[in-house]
Amino acid sequence: MIQLYDRETLYEEVAFVAYHFGWSHDEVLALPHWERHRWCDEISEINERMNEAPSRTQQRQNQHGQSGSILEDEGDGIVLQNALEDL
Repeated sequence: MIQLYDRETLYEEVAFVAYHFGWSHDEVLALPHWERHRWCDEISEINERMNEAPSRTQQRQNQHGQSGSILEDEGDGIVLQNALEDL
């Protein structure tokens, strides 16, 4: 059985994955829909965690009187702010 997907959804998924991973149009289209959709979910979760980071960092800085950095490592790995926030 062949299953068709909404064209707009397909464009959104391809653009989203290609933008965030730097993959080409053809590379993203070569993925099965379920995998492309899964990568969209994973990227969204990463972005949500990254967008939470500045508020946690700001709270720590206010508590300790430290100046800001977009990088921090407190045993949880390195957290980078989303570059899209600067646009």
